[in-house]
Amino acid sequence: MDRMASSMKQVPNPLPKVLSRRGVGAGIEAAERESFERTQTVSINKAINTQEVAVKEKHARTCILGTHHEKGAQTFWSVVNRLPLSSNAVLCWKFCHVFHKLLRDGHPNVLKDSLRYKNELSDMSRMWGHLSEGYGRLCSTYLRLLRTKMEYHTKNPRFPGNLQMSDRQLDEAGESDVNNFFQLTVEMFDYLECELNLFQTVFNSLDMSRSVSVTTAGQCRLAPLIQVILDCSHLYDYTVKLLFKLHSCLPADTLQGHRDRFMEQFSKLKDLFYRSSNLQYFKRLIQIPQLPENPPNFLRASALSEHISPVVVIPAEASSPDSEPVLEKDDLVDMDASQQNLFDNKFDDIFGSSFSSDPFNFNSQNGVNKEEKDHLIGQLYRDISELKAQLENLKTESQRAVLQLKGRVSELEAELAEQRHLRQQAVDDSEFLRAELDELKKKREDTEKAQRSLTEIERRAQANEQRYSKLKEKYSELVQNHADLLRKNAEVTKQVSVARQAQADLEREKKELEDSFQRISDQAQRKTQEQTEVLDNLKQELATSKQELQIVQNSLETSAQAEAKWAVQLAELEKERSGLVHTVALREEELSALQEQLELARRELSSTQESVCQLAKDQRKMLLVETRKAAERVIQEALRQLEEPPLISCAGSADHLLSKVKSVSSCIEQLEKSWSQYLACPEDISELLRSVTLLAHLTSDTMADVSTTCLRAPPEPADSLTEACKQFGKETLTYLAFLGEEGMLENDSTAMKSCLSKISAIGEELLPRGLDIKQEELGDLVDKEMAATSAAIETATARIEEMLSKSRAGDTGVKLEVNERILGSCTSLMQAIQVLIVASKDLQREIVESGRGTASPKEFYAKNSRWTEGLISASKAVGWGATVMVDAADLVVQGRGKFEELMVCSHEIAASTAQLVAASKVKADKDSPNLAQLQQASRGVNQATATVVASTISGKSQIEETDNMDFSSMTLTQIKRQEMDSQVRVLELENELQKERQKLGELRKKHYELAGVAEGWEEGTEASPPALHEAVTGKE
Repeated sequence: MDRMASSMKQVPNPLPKVLSRRGVGAGIEAAERESFERTQTVSINKAINTQEVAVKEKHARTCILGTHHEKGAQTFWSVVNRLPLSSNAVLCWKFCHVFHKLLRDGHPNVLKDSLRYKNELSDMSRMWGHLSEGYGRLCSTYLRLLRTKMEYHTKNPRFPGNLQMSDRQLDEAGESDVNNFFQLTVEMFDYLECELNLFQTVFNSLDMSRSVSVTTAGQCRLAPLIQVILDCSHLYDYTVKLLFKLHSCLPADTLQGHRDRFMEQFSKLKDLFYRSSNLQYFKRLIQIPQLPENPPNFLRASALSEHISPVVVIPAEASSPDSEPVLEKDDLVDMDASQQNLFDNKFDDIFGSSFSSDPFNFNSQNGVNKEEKDHLIGQLYRDISELKAQLENLKTESQRAVLQLKGRVSELEAELAEQRHLRQQAVDDSEFLRAELDELKKKREDTEKAQRSLTEIERRAQANEQRYSKLKEKYSELVQNHADLLRKNAEVTKQVSVARQAQADLEREKKELEDSFQRISDQAQRKTQEQTEVLDNLKQELATSKQELQIVQNSLETSAQAEAKWAVQLAELEKERSGLVHTVALREEELSALQEQLELARRELSSTQESVCQLAKDQRKMLLVETRKAAERVIQEALRQLEEPPLISCAGSADHLLSKVKSVSSCIEQLEKSWSQYLACPEDISELLRSVTLLAHLTSDTMADVSTTCLRAPPEPADSLTEACKQFGKETLTYLAFLGEEGMLENDSTAMKSCLSKISAIGEELLPRGLDIKQEELGDLVDKEMAATSAAIETATARIEEMLSKSRAGDTGVKLEVNERILGSCTSLMQAIQVLIVASKDLQREIVESGRGTASPKEFYAKNSRWTEGLISASKAVGWGATVMVDAADLVVQGRGKFEELMVCSHEIAASTAQLVAASKVKADKDSPNLAQLQQASRGVNQATATVVASTISGKSQIEETDNMDFSSMTLTQIKRQEMDSQVRVLELENELQKERQKLGELRKKHYELAGVAEGWEEGTEASPPALHEAVTGKE
């Protein structure tokens, strides 16, 4: 504060001198300012009042002109802040209307001066939003619209308050950037949505069944919609143009959301414009445009030329009589007294003093001739011209004085701003010093607290050591108590379950009693209500009976008059009856003839139905015979293929064969049921035909599976399986041959079932038995193999680091660069594999914990032995591949190895890690974070493998470039001989390459067969190695 006071003393105060020099000018300026503020206050209070009538145009226009006069809205907000807007909804509604007009038509600085009140408008909107009736909801919606309008024009300062822009200005607003146009369209949608919400809220608050637009209350609510209509017309036009521009730059799918939102707002705006144009209040004030019947087609660029911008027309005669400008008393200009006296003296000198009593000299007109009159008139014209010149001089001097006063006012305002800046700077300095002082005090207090807490911590540490010794003694006691409590907890749990059951029964009985009481009460209430309704009905019937009695009396009088007419009509009806009797006799004769024809048609139909039934029976028998023959042909073809082993090109598994045997057994049982149903109901033959066909195809598939399984089985079980399968086929043919006989017994399928039992028994013997490891040792073996793999990776990493150190010590130049690149990529690969193994361990631990239940991990591994054996095999392959790769890298660095060996080792490691990933993710949850981490680590291994291969290829090419071949000293004959030798060598290498590829394929096939039998790969549960290797090869 002292600093601020000292800074203020250093700046002299020039205001008294200015006032002394220009006291008269300052007084005039203050008077004009006071008159302006008084006029604005009166107009604002007249425009914003509690009367439920529309805001008068003349008061709103005065407020708008006031903002242009003072170049801002300070006076408007100073007056509005004194109004109780939060307590009177009508007052707040009319404030929103006037403020909306100021934002549209007022000075551009109105927006800047109003931004500081944006939060107050938001709070007021939330407050009025709690009222769902009357003007509360309207004020809340209108305030949200005004806040949105302020935010929109703040973000987009190129848009004026009335939103009137040309197409060129609209393009400049987006700065020719499609992203800006995209964002600008979204903001326009939000702006237009707020406008439509206010539109809809006003219409929902009005009773459209009456002429609300001619009442003062209705006009008070409808008046702000004129501003909304003006805004909506411009926003709709700009939105259409921007959407066409966006569709010319972006694909249609990207703008689907924009189109959907535009279609929704288009339908709302079209409906609201139509409803507004039918109101009498708007017809005399504004001409509302009508939108087209269908929205624009943005997918067709030529549709932009069909778009017509909606134009809102406000007729010149639309303003009410109240809107005409009114001249206030303060605005009247009095003539200066001195000028008035001068004019009077001139007038008396020219015309005489008596002229004032008799201006036109009617009394003495006859005594003055015409020349004197012309002279007087000329003299008057000259005097008038002199007075006009003097008046112009006075105006010029007054304008010059006004300009001088305004310049002085600007100087004073600048000095005042400087004083305010110095004052604000002093306040900021004082606040900064105060904040530093508070911070120092806090630091001092924190230091004291830290010292006290350090002493307290030391004391607590000693106490904790003593407590630890005591707790250690009590721990053994707690363990024993915990075991006792667990036993007691089981007993208490049983008692609680019994008590809960009893409580549930009690609550159910209580609920039943309450329901019965409620039903009795409802019955009593219904009876009372029925009695009341019966009494009311009786009263109504009595009144109705009286009315009917009166009606009957009237009808009796009328019936007497109509009796004569009925007699005449009765005679005519007798004549018509005789004619109808004759017609009925004729129709009866025709009916008897038609009945005879119908009987004849029935006899013909019965004979036709018998023939049709016989024909259908014959067709069913024929269909059954043909189906049986087709099934026999299928089985005979399968038996023939079973006896031709050279045609079989693939090996099957015993698991698949057993599943086929089960399917055949189920099909035989279904066939027996279908045959029983056919005997009971011969018409239903579809199920029997389906069962026969299914049996034939399943039998054929079983024979094919037997053939493929025998390729992998030992000779004796293979022969037994083939003989059993042939016997099954013969029994099936015998069964189908007697199928058409109706005397077939149910035990005819016993022979087929016995053959299937033999096939099933032999298949179970051929199932793989897994590794020769005890089940209880599988869990320990998994941990050992994973640990051995991790150790192998660490050893390989250490060896690579050692080789890199030796290469840096002994090699130079290109060889050192190649060795560093290759060994660095190998180190990255080992690190990626190590991360993969850690992720695999975490995933396996999660699988065991989620799947073992109450069993131990060893029991889980024993239960899932084949999955465990796959993990063991995969981890072994990873460790072996790392060791081989390090040996190959060592040979390459020493110059004795081949780059191709290193690339093959890299691919082999990638395949082994992929096998480990596949084996780990078999039983994992697809949403497990550990699984995602494992997949990420697998991708890291693949990238590292690719880096190794790329480094190897680059190093190889770099070394080969150093060994350039020199053919400059060779003759033409020598070059030709060398060319022929090279061609021979190329052919030899191609042949060797083809043979090696065939050998590699046979080795892989044999490896898959041995690995499948030894490790027990199952179809459908674990990833098969052939498919896995194909996936890895595809990545390579």
